[in-house]
Amino acid sequence: MTAKIKNLWYNPAESAFEGRVDVAKGAATYRYPCTVSGPMTMSRKIVKDRMVAQAKRMSDSPGGIYSVI
Repeated sequence: MTAKIKNLWYNPAESAFEGRVDVAKGAATYRYPCTVSGPMTMSRKIVKDRMVAQAKRMSDSPGGIYSVI
């Protein structure tokens, strides 16, 4: 299983980073919307690590919001 962050932005109204993470499993790729709460000054590495971990957790769970490409 591999994960790539495709979009990443900061939403000041929510005080959170938001983005889309694509998780490839076999021949399929699943897209997950992810959110990481924190200040705008949070390390990009921490944000990316948390987003990837969140997407992988969603990928391992039955149900949820995702799209297949």
